[in-house]
Amino acid sequence: MTATKGLEGIVATTSSISSIIDGVLTYRGINIDELAEHATFEETAYLLWYGKLPNAAELKGLMDELSASAAVPAEVLEQIKLYPKGTNSMAALRTAVSSLALYDESANDMSAEANLRKAIKLQAQLPTIVAAFARIREGKEPIAPKAGATIAYNFLYMLTGQEPEEVAVKALDQALVLHADHELNASTFAARVTVATLSDIYSGVTSAIGALKGPLHGGANEAVMVMLDEIGSVDNVEPYINDKLNNKVKIMGFGHRVYKNGDPRAKHLQHMSRELGKLTGNMELYNMSVKIEELVTGQKGLKPNVDFYSASVYTTLKISRDLFTPIFAISRVSGWTAHILEQYENNRLIRPRAEYTGPSDSPFIPLEQR
Repeated sequence: MTATKGLEGIVATTSSISSIIDGVLTYRGINIDELAEHATFEETAYLLWYGKLPNAAELKGLMDELSASAAVPAEVLEQIKLYPKGTNSMAALRTAVSSLALYDESANDMSAEANLRKAIKLQAQLPTIVAAFARIREGKEPIAPKAGATIAYNFLYMLTGQEPEEVAVKALDQALVLHADHELNASTFAARVTVATLSDIYSGVTSAIGALKGPLHGGANEAVMVMLDEIGSVDNVEPYINDKLNNKVKIMGFGHRVYKNGDPRAKHLQHMSRELGKLTGNMELYNMSVKIEELVTGQKGLKPNVDFYSASVYTTLKISRDLFTPIFAISRVSGWTAHILEQYENNRLIRPRAEYTGPSDSPFIPLEQR
């Protein structure tokens, strides 16, 4: 046996949910460009779960289910109030999602119908948890979700307590569509490994959140915003980036293991960043980002990935930097749960082997001789 570092290029399973072929990302065979331009996040979630786009009645049915499931148990909100000051936002989300299982009577019901209901419930409740955590740490009371509102609208409303601008809702909704699934990424694989033991769906999503918490997976957009803050203005971009490149420092938000000719999601986020900059009358972050892209692509041939422009999009929406990755989770839970449901349908325990590189023929030395 020979190990493949990072399992790069290893085909670990079959899936009909999403694909990345020749640099083209599809959900259930539909190009991400079409979905980003024409589908809502709720339509996209339905597509991932059911394998087809919903008709009007099916979409309304899903919207009703999401709305009815969006409230979080009061006990979970009380637990969030007890989290230590300065708690990492992803650690808070991971803990809260795990505790949801304690208040769901069907948590251990492994029927297909029950698991689909739990998938919808998790999708509805993650935005409520993230918004509640953000408010509680500021000494504010959580805001209940509005009945009948979309996930993008409700999240911005629960976060601020104000009616969000239509452009802001559209921008967040499109970002959620773009982040919804991405084949067998690290967090999705973690979820599938967990539920392949026939553990419950809450355990699978908790595992996924733990994987997404790592900076090599979900935290890159936060790192991009740190860089933009350090640069400060368009005039400082060129010396800053040249210094980093000359010293062989990685520029976050560029390059992707599975995309050689650029991440197809990035252009949509770039457009959103530009439109939100126009709306707010502040184009500084967008202009800085464009200048960075010109330099990095020009000198290194690396193109921006989904994380690069999402940083300026979320910041322009006045979302705190440490909520960027939880928002990623709000979107990706649709894909995680779709993969979990698919794993349950045709399950086999995921148990790879390791190439052993330790010593061989080591003698056992009795305790008195050591």
